[in-house]
Amino acid sequence: MYDLVGKRNLWFAISALLTIPGLIFILLGGLRPSIDYTGGTEWEVRYANEPGAAEMTDALNELGHEEIAVSELDDGFLRIRTDPIDLIPPETSAPSPSAAPSADPSGSASAAPSGSPTVAASPSAEPSTSATAAPSGSAPPSPSASPDPVVAGTEFADLQAELEDRFGPGEPRSVRTVGPVIGGDLIRSSAILIIIGELFILAYLWIRFGFRFGTAAIVALLHDVIIVVGAFAILGFFFNFEFDALFVTALLTVIGFSVHDTIVVFDRIRENRVRHAGDPFGVIVNHSILQTAGRSIVTSLTVIVPLTALLLLGPPTIATFTLALLIGVLAGTYSSIFNASQILVAWHEWDARRKARATPARAGR
Repeated sequence: MYDLVGKRNLWFAISALLTIPGLIFILLGGLRPSIDYTGGTEWEVRYANEPGAAEMTDALNELGHEEIAVSELDDGFLRIRTDPIDLIPPETSAPSPSAAPSADPSGSASAAPSGSPTVAASPSAEPSTSATAAPSGSAPPSPSASPDPVVAGTEFADLQAELEDRFGPGEPRSVRTVGPVIGGDLIRSSAILIIIGELFILAYLWIRFGFRFGTAAIVALLHDVIIVVGAFAILGFFFNFEFDALFVTALLTVIGFSVHDTIVVFDRIRENRVRHAGDPFGVIVNHSILQTAGRSIVTSLTVIVPLTALLLLGPPTIATFTLALLIGVLAGTYSSIFNASQILVAWHEWDARRKARATPARAGR
């Protein structure tokens, strides 16, 4: 029978190699939260002159935006994040019900009568080709560009017009603004969710298996969380990889998966302690791990295979969620076999040695 328990120091050393680098990069500030947490305005756009990230950063600095993060995407678009920019036009007084439709020859849209389903545009000598009002001197938009999400009359529309003056017609793909209050609330709620989840799991394990089993399971669970968060810190430090709101969902899923796998091993240990009451605790644990390892590995593989396919072929919007799940499932499978039960054995043997040292001392009194 293969002695997994006897090599527990090796498994602990591997766990240290997996967790310590992640902790270091967490302390170095490698975690890159997305706009969901930090607040600000983020948009993806492609300009005719195809400026690079450095050139765009310089341009935004000159326009008064200092909090900037610009990254180049694989499809030629730029992802730009700045401090929050107004996307909603300022409120204007509503026209009186009796006001007649405007006949302004400048080409602006006329006010529709109350109850009218559409807004009619008045005749103009020069019909507009864009739904967004651009300042004088800006280049006309490309006819092949996708629908422009910019709302006329906003601070963001003015910034886009300035950038189009520099880099040619733009093709915005998406734009959103998240306020700092919403980002702060999301951080607090995410932390509360993770803490409450850990506490409920700890309480359940203490009630079901006892203090020692529950504590060992929580230590193994923290190991899995640190590996996932540390991996994102390393990716963020070297590749500016960001985590979004789905990252918390992935962490909670990893916590549930890891505990589920550990409980299976603990249940078998408890059963074998009754069946093999005369055997050493380490032998019982080793036998229990070998009985459940095949099930744990096969179960994990059924999750890892579709997650890998989803990461390689799935949409980029869920890449953070998929990657966090994939790393967490691998870490959870490892910790349920090589960490949680090994911690139990190390704790049991340490307690036995402590009691053995205390017995002669009491006998000599």
